[in-house]
Amino acid sequence: MDPAVPTSFDDDPAIGRVLLSEEQLTRRIEELGAQLTQDYAGRPPLLVCVLRGAYVFLTDLARSIDLPVQIDFIAVSSYGATTRTSGVVRLVKDLEVDLTDRDVILVEDIVDTGLTLRYLRRSLEARGPASLEVCALLARESADLEGLGVRYVGFTIPNDFVIGYGLDVAERYRNLRYLAVYDPDAAAEPS
Repeated sequence: MDPAVPTSFDDDPAIGRVLLSEEQLTRRIEELGAQLTQDYAGRPPLLVCVLRGAYVFLTDLARSIDLPVQIDFIAVSSYGATTRTSGVVRLVKDLEVDLTDRDVILVEDIVDTGLTLRYLRRSLEARGPASLEVCALLARESADLEGLGVRYVGFTIPNDFVIGYGLDVAERYRNLRYLAVYDPDAAAEPS
């Protein structure tokens, strides 16, 4: 084990202030699930989870929707192991389900610059869904939600880099039950 990697979250100085508690996340996701249940009554949607960051959100969201949803996964990469986007989106894992004439909800962890979301929208819209909406757990204050066509948002957050509840730095911190600000100055960034 790398001696620079803390052995518990309690010992990890890179975990900054808590931005959203487990209780806040649970309450808001239940509200989103109720809204999606109402909006998609009579036409159960296909939830497309953007891996890997949105998987925790997807799990709780799907259980909050009182409809027989289907789920599929797509994976893209634009960050690698750093806290800055590379500016290039690449498809890592494609869907297995046909989207033709389906009501699709793209489940995202965070909307930031819109680079990934624009790429995914173009790709999914080209597959002929009946409808395509975006449900994001988080959106940066600076994100152009209207321009990006984001209909459902859990929380608007400042431009801090956040970790936990599925969000990571170099595949670490995804299993935090809350969202915290990542403090790269408090610890060496993982390589």
